[in-house]
Amino acid sequence: RLEEINSQALQSGRQLPSEADLLAQVIEALVIESLQMQFADRMGVRFDDETVNEVFQSLAEASNMTFDDYIASLEAQSRYLITREQVRKELALREVQRGIVNRRINITDQEIENFLNSETGRVTMAPDYLVDQILIPVSENDPAEVVTAKEQYARQLYESITTGGEFLEARMIAQRNAAANPPQGFPVAGSELGWRKTEQLPSLFADIVPTMRVGEVREPLRSSNGFHILKLVNVQGDSTRLVNQTHIRHILVTSNEIRTEQEAEELAKTIQQRISDGENFAILARQYSDDTASVVAGGDLSWVNEGGVAPEFEIVVKQLEIGEVSAPFRTTFGWHIAEVLDRREQDLSQQYRRSQAENTLRNRKFAIELENWLLEIREQAYVKVLI
Repeated sequence: RLEEINSQALQSGRQLPSEADLLAQVIEALVIESLQMQFADRMGVRFDDETVNEVFQSLAEASNMTFDDYIASLEAQSRYLITREQVRKELALREVQRGIVNRRINITDQEIENFLNSETGRVTMAPDYLVDQILIPVSENDPAEVVTAKEQYARQLYESITTGGEFLEARMIAQRNAAANPPQGFPVAGSELGWRKTEQLPSLFADIVPTMRVGEVREPLRSSNGFHILKLVNVQGDSTRLVNQTHIRHILVTSNEIRTEQEAEELAKTIQQRISDGENFAILARQYSDDTASVVAGGDLSWVNEGGVAPEFEIVVKQLEIGEVSAPFRTTFGWHIAEVLDRREQDLSQQYRRSQAENTLRNRKFAIELENWLLEIREQAYVKVLI
């Protein structure tokens, strides 16, 4: 570790402490690291080769290298195996810290409310918008007929985009046309505004952009600078969460030590036929379903968010009408009979905002709580320094 630090300091020109102080710091860092790795071993934290290779792939991309070239460069420095173990150790340390420290952090409902109602909270939770624009400039010296012509030109560009054209391509074509035909072609400007919160947007855009959907292009707006065509490219931190939910109940039949796969399928078909003949779904679910989580509720899974069940299960459920019972179908869990009881679109915006606020508060506390935990395990450990 001393060799690594000295090598990095030499490359960056950084001044290091005295040899004795540096040695003491390195030993202490290794002790803390060792204590955490002991926790990782006791918790069974271990990352496989595939996960480590994914990290190497990211490191290679950050270095503008292919995976094979990056590995070759490490091997040429005789550092491949060392680096591989360092990556594995870093992953384990991060997982241990995340698991243990997060359990020590408690965020109360009152803390969430206070944060959401604070000025800091409002700024932090406000969404960021990525806006692109096309601008046809208008000068104060432009005659009225030229201004009218520029407005018509802006509307032509807008219509070409909304009828299938690409926003960026439309701007580039307009700019090329203006350069090729200076007298006839109107100059065209514009570019992405970068990520901005509402109050950072131009005042003309501030009331409009929050009402737009991602990918939407808004018809030309007039400002003192000219005619603007806006496109909302993306949004980050948007708290609007309208989620499609389906009220489902099901019966699960699995194979086991006394029931073969074929027998499970036959039983599912028999149950489905009994339901078709008028028998009560819930009663049959309590009698036959192998899903311990829903058997007491008669197979009722309650309201399930879109994407909240296995893909093969969701494919079947999406095709069912309300009140319709499916034919038996297979997933990795076994044979299912499903019924859709109802569908709705639910606004989960408030839950999402509270979840985001809790994550923000947790991240703020994490560093302090991590430091407290490391001090605790260091004080509780018996360490004998042999150097």
